[in-house]
Amino acid sequence: MTSVTSLTDLVHQRLSDALASTLPEADGVDPLLRRSDRADFQANGILALAKKAKANPRELATQVVSQITTGEVIQDVEVSGPGFLNITITDRAITENLAARYADEARLGVPVAEHPGTTVIDYAQPNVAKEMHVGHLRSAVIGDALVQLLEFTGESVVRRHHIGDWGTQFGMLIQYLDEHPGELDHGDAQVTGEEAMSNLDRLYKAARKLFDSDEEFKTRARLRVVDLQAGEPKTLAAWQKFVDESKIYFFSVFEKLDMEIRDADIVGESGYNDMLDETCRLLEESGVAEISDGALCVFFDDIKGPDGNRTPLIVRKSDGGYGYAATDLSAIRDRVFNLKATSLLYVVDVRQSLHFKMVFETARRAGWLNDDVSAYQLAFGTILGKDGKPFKTREGVSVKLEDLLDEAVQRATSVVRDKAGKVGLSEQEIVDNGRYVGIGAVKYADLSTSAVRDYKFDLDQMVSLSGDTSVYLQYAYARIQSILRKAGEARPLAHPELELTGAERALGLHLDQFSEVVADAAKEYAPHKLTAYLYQLASLLTTFYDQCPVLQADTQEQRENRLLLVDLTARTLHLGMALLGIRTPEKL
Repeated sequence: MTSVTSLTDLVHQRLSDALASTLPEADGVDPLLRRSDRADFQANGILALAKKAKANPRELATQVVSQITTGEVIQDVEVSGPGFLNITITDRAITENLAARYADEARLGVPVAEHPGTTVIDYAQPNVAKEMHVGHLRSAVIGDALVQLLEFTGESVVRRHHIGDWGTQFGMLIQYLDEHPGELDHGDAQVTGEEAMSNLDRLYKAARKLFDSDEEFKTRARLRVVDLQAGEPKTLAAWQKFVDESKIYFFSVFEKLDMEIRDADIVGESGYNDMLDETCRLLEESGVAEISDGALCVFFDDIKGPDGNRTPLIVRKSDGGYGYAATDLSAIRDRVFNLKATSLLYVVDVRQSLHFKMVFETARRAGWLNDDVSAYQLAFGTILGKDGKPFKTREGVSVKLEDLLDEAVQRATSVVRDKAGKVGLSEQEIVDNGRYVGIGAVKYADLSTSAVRDYKFDLDQMVSLSGDTSVYLQYAYARIQSILRKAGEARPLAHPELELTGAERALGLHLDQFSEVVADAAKEYAPHKLTAYLYQLASLLTTFYDQCPVLQADTQEQRENRLLLVDLTARTLHLGMALLGIRTPEKL
């Protein structure tokens, strides 16, 4: 990997040296460097330093400027206002930086974290024997993007899909299947994911109808729950059949989402059964939990119900059954002590925030979370319809995730087909690109919104070629590929001696920010920061494209330099979109 020092870091170091030369006590003081619309960079740190040193900030700024050597990296420094520094970078430094990033084909100069840890990401949590609906989309898409971002920056990532595969409903399902053994028998026939879930849905409805109308069946079903919890072999085998059927369906949905889901990463509620009793014992013996009305509870002084009484986290119910808290606390123990996690990240609906607040605090009191191990819930908002209300069908039920994805691909394929003749797409390319554009549109709309916010699901806007959409970014990438194909024997090559236009400088300086944005998006669990960066990159490319001929440049050197600039832009778009789980077609 090529080591690339960003322009930000180069300027930061020169300013820090100048500050230390002017005032020895300023050694190590942050110059507070940021991008600016008044110059390439602005430094604001002198104001606070002057106040501390009881000096005139503008005079101090002038002294600092006298210590800065210009010419190689910094072209000019001006004192502005009460003591700001406006800094302009040389064209040579910009081009040399681009060339260094271009040479690092795999990472484009993005460094690997010096001290990575191990993060367990809990995301994409469907339920066995239940269809996935629109509410499952955000956890899957946001979680997958964070997996890509964290792994790319050097973090060791353990994926966990905490599926709902345990509980009282399985007693009902297993008993019904036991009494109607042919209901899930496909023989040797292969079934699709939708067929598998359709069979389970039909079975569930039949079992529920019998459960509600036949008291004797209800009694048998409840006894079967006891058998399941006790690990009775025949009951476990039937349960496993439900899990296997559901996985066929899960994998089909995730395949449509263009996401990799590995079987080894699926560790549902059942995976922690053997730990539940010990978890309860440890909490009770340590005094973290106490018996209240027969249940094992953890109380919090700041969490109270409408009646003013403290609302407990119930770890074990009064009938001896275990709730979600026992499973989640056991999962924390497993992830900390067996997987050696330093960070636990839960991509879960904001409506479960109180539950996780209590679970995390309980784990801290027990010593399972501490200064060396953190836990964080990335609580995401709700997907809304165009009317601003929760996204439902006309019948008022949640939209099936597969139906939503199919419609997105259908809409996108129509958009691609309308443009296909202009770029010479084959029928297979139309089908493939329709899928990439449709799924990319759904993912980008989700990821371009801060996770905590609700957003409106509008397919017409999502597949638009204009505005802040993935299609706009994919089209920008494809347009660059078209330029590169038409370039013939001309090759991208840096020419640091050339003077850059304003559009070239703006695009080049923005490309330099890629490393910083990727690092921030990973550190802050904020993929929307990367989408915002990529959208601005595509917008700057559009301005450049309008103002700066590439293939018809004035000289061969200028043509080669601009080819490098657009090719690096394409590579940045491609890598950035890949980190979001979105593909970039070569022709569009």
